[in-house]
Amino acid sequence: MTLAVIDSGGANLGSVVQALHRIGAEATLTSDAATIRRASKVILPGVGAAAWAMNALREAGLVDVIRSLEQPVLGICLGLQLLFEGSDEGNADGLGLIPGRVRRLVGGPGLRLPHMGWNQLAWQRDDPLAAGIDPDAWYYFVHSYCAPADSPACVARGHHGDDFAAVVRHRNFAACQFHPEKSAGPGHRLLMNFLES
Repeated sequence: MTLAVIDSGGANLGSVVQALHRIGAEATLTSDAATIRRASKVILPGVGAAAWAMNALREAGLVDVIRSLEQPVLGICLGLQLLFEGSDEGNADGLGLIPGRVRRLVGGPGLRLPHMGWNQLAWQRDDPLAAGIDPDAWYYFVHSYCAPADSPACVARGHHGDDFAAVVRHRNFAACQFHPEKSAGPGHRLLMNFLES
């Protein structure tokens, strides 16, 4: 198996690659289109603003490459948001692989933004990413924007002032809003499930 981690310039790239190494996976951090196309599995991580990330992908010539991938792809954090049609963050276009628009979290009394810290998921249906993980497990989030919880692609919801899509799946694309590389045992198991599925 060959595993490509798309170098989108995000701050979490090193921690994603290190988490993969801890579970015994060899990953290539790359922005080379041919390497990404040849990989048997691809990870799209991201941290930061949607408009900046989409611009980085455009400059690297990777937007159409990602859209055309047929192998399993896992988006992480901003990588989940980029799969949607667009984002209210900077009025950015997305990759358009999943219908819907990313919006700002609503927050509320006693709730800080960004949503930063540990939270649980409410799984909406069975998914290979959840195999062997305690349904009450906690995951680490850092985000101010979120994908809609009512999306048909949503397989698990999170809650921070309102429900949001915490895990999505559409065709060969799956993604999590939280950071599996920072989510201890449950996050590592989710990464292993992606590699083994």
